Amino acid sequence: MANGIEDSTRTEAVAPGAAGPRVTRAQILLDRARFSPGEIDGVYGGDLGVAIKGYQENNGLKPTGIVDAEMWRLLNSDPGPVLLTYAITQADEKGPFLPLPVAVQDKAKLKWLGFETPEEGLGEKFHISPKLLAGLNPGKKLNTAGERITVPNVRRTVVQLALRVVVSKAKRTVAVYGAGGKELAQYPNTIGDSHDPLPIGHWTIVGIVHYPWFHWDPKLLWNVDKTLPTAELAPGPNNPVGAAWIGLSKPDYGIHGTPDPGNIGHGVSDGCIRLTNWDVDELSRMVRRGTPVELEE
Repeated sequence: MANGIEDSTRTEAVAPGAAGPRVTRAQILLDRARFSPGEIDGVYGGDLGVAIKGYQENNGLKPTGIVDAEMWRLLNSDPGPVLLTYAITQADEKGPFLPLPVAVQDKAKLKWLGFETPEEGLGEKFHISPKLLAGLNPGKKLNTAGERITVPNVRRTVVQLALRVVVSKAKRTVAVYGAGGKELAQYPNTIGDSHDPLPIGHWTIVGIVHYPWFHWDPKLLWNVDKTLPTAELAPGPNNPVGAAWIGLSKPDYGIHGTPDPGNIGHGVSDGCIRLTNWDVDELSRMVRRGTPVELEE
């Protein structure tokens, strides 16, 4: 599998329904170009389609959603290796790794909502699904410090300051713009539905918190029992808002992470704008208090 991912000579089209090494290569290169495909899983899904179209539009190509020979030429101009060898560290295996309870009130008893397995933590570090990570490393022990494994090379360049953020309901994206209107990044998102629709309009960022506590209030959620008591949920990657909360001037509304990166773009949120933990972490370091955020149809 690794050889197929690294091979830059193959330029067959990557289209809806595709899966395998070509899809994985496209996902990694788009991730590095900051047109995030969401979780790298080797399968052409909705998030990859969003990333491909955004990349094509930004590079003057027709937004077909298909990686053709011309787009492969641009993607492959990135000179870095697509895969790296990584030695699992003691910090990767430190944990604690515990199964998380389902009930909110039971989660509220925990002091940290961390990863349930080492594989989950490695997946977040390298933007890859634990299943695909295991497939890249047959026979390897992903829960053992010192084990050398193959991982996606998702090292991005230094972040630039964002001057404007645009959240598009139609495109299902969070687009970040810098000086001269240059698009710096694009991330796939999950937004609310008719119960908690996107509040179209112009807002600003009022605060940024990394690994926040989360106040769970059933009265603010349409799909839970309103008689349940409120709960304070501890920080952690499996907190409901994940790695970061970017609060907007619209009360109780923000851009945040998720405990389930594979679900971005599938289903709906409870009203806010949800990104993968790695994408929201990067975005949080590009914006500042007062950065304009436009929410559009």
